[in-house]
Amino acid sequence: MKTNAAEFDLRTPATLGEALALLGEPQGKWRPFAGGTDLMVLLESGNLMHKNFVNLRGFKELRGIEVSPQFVVLGALTTFSAIQENELIKKEFPCLVQAAAQVGAIAIQNRGTIGGNIGNASPAADSPPALLIYDAEIELMSTSGARWVSYDSFHTGYKKTLLGAGELISKIRLPRTTRASGRTVHYFRKVGARKAQAISKVSVAGWAHVEKGVIKEVRLALGSVAPTVVRGKNTENLLKGKVLSPALYEEARSILGGEISPISDIRSTDVYRKRIAQNLLSEFLEHVGLDQ
Repeated sequence: MKTNAAEFDLRTPATLGEALALLGEPQGKWRPFAGGTDLMVLLESGNLMHKNFVNLRGFKELRGIEVSPQFVVLGALTTFSAIQENELIKKEFPCLVQAAAQVGAIAIQNRGTIGGNIGNASPAADSPPALLIYDAEIELMSTSGARWVSYDSFHTGYKKTLLGAGELISKIRLPRTTRASGRTVHYFRKVGARKAQAISKVSVAGWAHVEKGVIKEVRLALGSVAPTVVRGKNTENLLKGKVLSPALYEEARSILGGEISPISDIRSTDVYRKRIAQNLLSEFLEHVGLDQ
């Protein structure tokens, strides 16, 4: 199927206010265009059904990385290359840096935005598992104002989100945390058909804080194993307050298997995805228990 570019309308407003006004027009006629890396794939294949887009790339209000004692705030138009280059993010949120490095080729990382990766609402997206383990919040903006929502609740179903009519993702906020004692573990793995430029078959991000061998806090997030990226909260609850043991490993694997609902598709099978997710959980726990 071929695409006729003349059928599409891309507007470039002079101000963010004008852009929000267009997005707020009735019937959802206009949709945001950021890096365009996902949309261009659909355009090239002839599967881009929506025809009217608002170009956001020029708005400085949606760019940049701000640091305060409490938070690191990323503008929605922050590219994956910019995330990888930021020294503080590399130090405090390394899983997000690792996820950013997995997004397509370097050219895609230079143009693709974290807001677009979130808004596309694919369960196979690279950054969402990392955002979940870091308790990210996102700011949604419209002509009516702005509101913050927990990223944990943002995806409501396959390709469905909390975005209301006329809203766009404007910022992503990561809380900064420090612990006076103990050890903090960050873990990220993506499994694909090849090492680069692959859509995820399974991805796992994990975060844990350990003191004297006891798991005091733990977060686990997975991609490509359900209609949305998910937290393994039952598995987290099992692990919290425990000392790792072979029996705990097996129980955690079993509980995780019951929390996810992978499908079989062109990239993989449901059985393979579940087994890989459990194996990556075991690898994460091995990192957690290294000092025992």
